[in-house]
Amino acid sequence: MPVHSTDALVLRTYKLGELDRIVVFLTRDRGKKRGVAKNARKSRRRFGGALEPLTYGRVGYREREGRELVFLEYVEVIRSPLAATGIDALGHTGYFAELIDEWAPDADPNETLFRLGVSTVDALAAGVPVDPLARYFEYWLLRLQGVYEPDARLSTEARAFLDWARGSSPFAVGEVAVSARALRELETAHRELIAMHLEKDLKSVKVLRELRR
Repeated sequence: MPVHSTDALVLRTYKLGELDRIVVFLTRDRGKKRGVAKNARKSRRRFGGALEPLTYGRVGYREREGRELVFLEYVEVIRSPLAATGIDALGHTGYFAELIDEWAPDADPNETLFRLGVSTVDALAAGVPVDPLARYFEYWLLRLQGVYEPDARLSTEARAFLDWARGSSPFAVGEVAVSARALRELETAHRELIAMHLEKDLKSVKVLRELRR
């Protein structure tokens, strides 16, 4: 089996037996994959911190025809969410990763979604304020999935932020003036829309609520 190498975002990991992990990752060219990382729980030398949620890196894996799981050979980190500063920023990495995981279908390339994830990692690492970045991310994710619906309850300020987000980069989020109140409006509206379409609450949302206490 030849090794396929591609850019990818790590989304989440699960324990497999006593030594291994299953890694869910989104590739640029082949969509979402699940792979076995051998001995990832026994030794950190092979993968180190490369399996943290929302890590962006160069991934090498082997794939057998007819097998759902691939074999993960390596992850060379390009950008790590661990470069973000602040517990709130680090807490949001799992939230962003879970949202991408929930909406990315298996083995179906979606480069636009991949680029949204990568730009979000880069923005976090660059120190972009996490609250407006999260609202930007949610808005674009919902738009890319074709399920965004304007909320008539939003204030003029909240709607103005969305108008700005439609034509701007996540790196400019820190430059736009938006109040905490408007961001809370958007958070509530987006979370309601996300829960409605996924038909469940996200585990990472509970984690974020705990961090705010």
